[in-house]
Amino acid sequence: MAADGALKYDGAIKKQRGVLFDVDGTLIDSSYFHAMAWWQAFRREGLDIEMSAIHRRVGMGGDKLIQSLVPDCTEDMQEELKSAHSAVFSTFWPTLRPFESVQDLLAACSDAGLAVGLASSAQDRDLEVSRHILDAGSSIDAWTSSNDAEESKPAPDILLACLEKLGLTPEDAVFVGDAVWDVKAGAAIGIPVIALTCGGISEAELRDAGAAEVYDNPRHLLERLETSIIGRLTAGRRDA
Repeated sequence: MAADGALKYDGAIKKQRGVLFDVDGTLIDSSYFHAMAWWQAFRREGLDIEMSAIHRRVGMGGDKLIQSLVPDCTEDMQEELKSAHSAVFSTFWPTLRPFESVQDLLAACSDAGLAVGLASSAQDRDLEVSRHILDAGSSIDAWTSSNDAEESKPAPDILLACLEKLGLTPEDAVFVGDAVWDVKAGAAIGIPVIALTCGGISEAELRDAGAAEVYDNPRHLLERLETSIIGRLTAGRRDA
């Protein structure tokens, strides 16, 4: 594995299909910590934004989250907000935990012959912490960070970057996420999205956004992996 998260095969057989995973709120129980960090960042700038409004936008790129909540935000203030969010969120690192059965889910996908990618748009230092928390070892074939995407979700840039590192096309992959923005990003390039409600977004909202399947959490998906889109992808087809 290259340091930048690109997959190196060294003569091994290239995996022909794969599954991409969002990280925050999907594999790691961090969505509400992000909401809290943004809330505190806004308060530092004298902005009183309701926590519920922030939470519903977690999963967007930070730039789009800010623009959505503070349309007249200046470029300087946006940078201050991002910096404050990053600083506050880092104080939560020791508290972060993976959801139940995450390691088993990632291992099951890898053992089934699928390439596994972390399609994260987190900053590099946050992603390093997340990878340490996941402790998934060789189950993960490639990963991305905010440096790999020109535009943040719901734009599909980060998914395309992860697919490129895995050497796959959208037709060969499934994406697992927890936010409406994940579903929209997948739809933009024709990747079916499995949505998990453990990030705090309801099944109804995720299905309305276009999620192909919805499960409670990684453990729930693992229990039904064989009959899920991922199971069908392993069998060589991706039809619903």
